[in-house]
Amino acid sequence: MRLRNVLAAVSAVLAVVGSVAAAPSGNGYPPSGSCSARVGIDSYSDVLDKTQFQGSFVGNLSALAVDRDGRIAALSDRSELFTLDARTYAPRTVVPLADENGAQLDSEGLVVERDGSRLVASETEPSVRHYGRDGTLLGRLPVPDALKVAPAGRAVRNLTFEGLTLQSGGRALVAAMESPIAGDGAGIVRMQTWRRATPRHDFRLSAQYAYQADAKLGISETTATGDGRLLVLERGFTAGVGNTVRLYLADLRHATDVSDVAYVTGQAGQEGVRLVRKTLLADLVDCPSLGAPAKQPQPNPLLDNIEALAVTSRGPGGRLHVLLASDDNQNAAQTTRLYRMTIQLPRH
Repeated sequence: MRLRNVLAAVSAVLAVVGSVAAAPSGNGYPPSGSCSARVGIDSYSDVLDKTQFQGSFVGNLSALAVDRDGRIAALSDRSELFTLDARTYAPRTVVPLADENGAQLDSEGLVVERDGSRLVASETEPSVRHYGRDGTLLGRLPVPDALKVAPAGRAVRNLTFEGLTLQSGGRALVAAMESPIAGDGAGIVRMQTWRRATPRHDFRLSAQYAYQADAKLGISETTATGDGRLLVLERGFTAGVGNTVRLYLADLRHATDVSDVAYVTGQAGQEGVRLVRKTLLADLVDCPSLGAPAKQPQPNPLLDNIEALAVTSRGPGGRLHVLLASDDNQNAAQTTRLYRMTIQLPRH
């Protein structure tokens, strides 16, 4: 390791001590660091903000997942996949990713398979590709034509696959669009699923569902809860005001398969179309700030452009421990920030 990297690593470890603020919490709910009756903020850390590792900028984080060895896999939308120490967040490895032609991806969603390989969603086309741990491209999943970027389909460039997660014991893969496709109603976001046809990685197109995002917000991440439901991050930005970030619980079980519905209006009168049911868990503006600084106007200085979410552990009674991360867009006015939160899920 070069001296520059040694010094950077030492600085990162020292910074984690000074940059993490914690809110005490008891065993009950709401916790003392409560954002709502069901969500508590435990700590935050800016230790990765504007740092480098092995010549790569550690930022632009768009997805997180727990790796097989307990480390955190952190995906940059600049086509790099980092592994982070689960406690200090110090980078341990970085692997470049590319498409079939060697071009970079706009990587936004990440799943770690049981064998350690990775499924990565890119919003360029959009696509879901399968990679080995070393970044070797192993395959690619089919995507419905309507979800492809125009003129191939009806999607808007840079507003396609933003969330990716596995549920149902690893048999069902779910990708969430960030924003509506042309012709659908305002805020109607489609969620595409694939079913695993074999015990290996043979995913085939399955049902598609429609989710109503809040006004002026889009989906920035989806993560399986482990009980058949999904955590959904909705996010927006208003210049001069800052970010809006809301955490929802979504249930696909009673939603209509809209694979063959050309246009989903979202109106109550659209016969036969039931949208995904969602329940607000917390508006993160209501979280205690924990003394966090903000580089630009924010309704709560704790907030930034939060794009990544992973369940790190599960407790009894529907309790989840989660890790979130913000995408700083390699922008001096934004922060790469990691958040630890605790969620108490409502019963089905």
